[in-house]
Amino acid sequence: MSLARRTLLALSTNAWLRDHATKTPFVRRAVSAFMPGEQLDDALQAARVQEARGVHTILTHLGENLTRLEEAEAVTQHYLEAFDRVKAAGLDAQISIKPTQLGLDLDAEACYRNLQRLVDHAEACGNVLWIDMESSPYVDPTIALFRRVRERSSRIGLALQAYLYRTANDIEGLLPLGPAIRLVKGAYLEPPDVAFPRKADVDANYLKLCERLLGEDARQAGARLHIATHDPAIVGRLGAFITEHQVPETVYEYAMLYGIQRPLQQRLVDGGRPLRVLISYGESWFPWYMRRLAERPANVWFVAKQVFAR
Repeated sequence: MSLARRTLLALSTNAWLRDHATKTPFVRRAVSAFMPGEQLDDALQAARVQEARGVHTILTHLGENLTRLEEAEAVTQHYLEAFDRVKAAGLDAQISIKPTQLGLDLDAEACYRNLQRLVDHAEACGNVLWIDMESSPYVDPTIALFRRVRERSSRIGLALQAYLYRTANDIEGLLPLGPAIRLVKGAYLEPPDVAFPRKADVDANYLKLCERLLGEDARQAGARLHIATHDPAIVGRLGAFITEHQVPETVYEYAMLYGIQRPLQQRLVDGGRPLRVLISYGESWFPWYMRRLAERPANVWFVAKQVFAR
């Protein structure tokens, strides 16, 4: 792992820096390159603009590791309302949550009940709920939550991280469920005995896992894949795989983040590839923002150009 990436990930957990940076106009302007605003209204308006371009959306309200169950109930109520507002607006906008937003650190059963309420409501709205993946200690309880809810509904998807050594085995264990998987590279600071430290190895594993999930037997099992990467080389190689193996558009989408690789996003849309862009909103954006910069430290220069161009 590069020094720049390690430093940015370490800073993402620094409480002093978070408290000061979130009040700094310079940082807040920089964040606007990746986030249209802090309110659900801001995210919905950005989703409308994207839909006009032929791009679908995932919405996520930022925040994790809540400390009171009352907060988890408030988050659950917020997402129930978000499903209703998405439906009323006629948007193709799914929703993604973190289990610790729903109380996983406090009461695993309460978290499950909150998650099931959201999936039941997604079902009623004809929508989909995604479970985001957090750092490695949360992988087992998160997969357990997914399995329990998946038994009752197919309206749920799960994010998995290609930089973890274990993910190939996790995918094999989940395939009989016909899962919807959003495959990301991973954005937390993990030890080298848990995650690939070298980018080249993460990239190679990412390609291997995507090809596994796009393979004929995985498709026959009902698997669906979100290819969540901004790497043009990986996008190109998987595009060639999809064409060669005649993978139908109904079983995959490319997935990217709002504000990142916009020219590549447009090329995918122009080429007829399905694309879904994640729009984040909320006041608890600092750890998320630092992890976005750490995924590709060149993003620091992108942000600087965005700020000084204004």
